[in-house]
Amino acid sequence: MQRVCFVLQVKPERLEEYRERHRSVWPEMQEALRRSGWRNYSLFLREDGMLVGYVETEDFAEARRKMSEEPVNAVWQESMREFFVDAAGRPADKQMAPMEEVFHLE
Repeated sequence: MQRVCFVLQVKPERLEEYRERHRSVWPEMQEALRRSGWRNYSLFLREDGMLVGYVETEDFAEARRKMSEEPVNAVWQESMREFFVDAAGRPADKQMAPMEEVFHLE
């Protein structure tokens, strides 16, 4: 099982709406994540907009590939694009770059 952590940047002026959207993530989106192998998925948001994501999966690249094939993911990503800082205008799922794990206490 891979433990994956990534960081994204939410626009500070959009924090409350971002939180609100995640209080009611579409059931179809949640099911697509599960079907694609995303387990123990969490998002943590700091007041300056730093968003830390954590997920456990067998293969992160494969889990991302499977999500990219889910029609609901394209709709969700487009609806969330405006919340993220990215000079290239990429959706959040294209910005995810896993961080190196340097310690884990079992």
